[in-house]
Amino acid sequence: MKKGLLIILSGPSGVGKGTVRKYIMNRELFPMVFSVSMTTREPRATETNGVEYYFVSKEEFQKNIDNDNFLEWAEFVGNRYGTPRSIVEDLRNQGKNVLLEIEINGAEQVLSKVKDDRVVSFYLKPPSMKQLEARIRKRKSETEEVIQKRLAKAEAEMEKAKNYDFVIMNDRINRAGDEIIKILKEFDRD
Repeated sequence: MKKGLLIILSGPSGVGKGTVRKYIMNRELFPMVFSVSMTTREPRATETNGVEYYFVSKEEFQKNIDNDNFLEWAEFVGNRYGTPRSIVEDLRNQGKNVLLEIEINGAEQVLSKVKDDRVVSFYLKPPSMKQLEARIRKRKSETEEVIQKRLAKAEAEMEKAKNYDFVIMNDRINRAGDEIIKILKEFDRD
């Protein structure tokens, strides 16, 4: 059995990673499973534990770090996010394509740790910084201070797009999602 692809979907906060991921997965044109990350942040009103994230205490998260249980993890604005290593590898070994929706720092960790030819990375970029700011503000879930930190971080992260296999502009969800699906189908033919 062929090992499943590890698909990395990354980009700055607010670029629409979650929306594009849902679009791709709902289209069911390329078989994949979503890797649910762990986080210490509080869930947003629309999020369900075990669906978007596993929401855990800081102590539980630290235990996972201590046991080298993460493929990647990062801290931002006082919260931690991580991808459980064993779950991802088990799924890939079963031949399943696993999609990681992660921030830039996490993607860099994964790309430095996972050294096989069944990894494909996508950097999702906004049409403009002005549109990125509008998307973040539309959430209405963060303070002005957090919004400004996210925007400053996003500006710095734009330089890292060159480290990915593919850079996709998220100007329209369906266009960006369809482009990713087309690339995945071509990539998996090899």
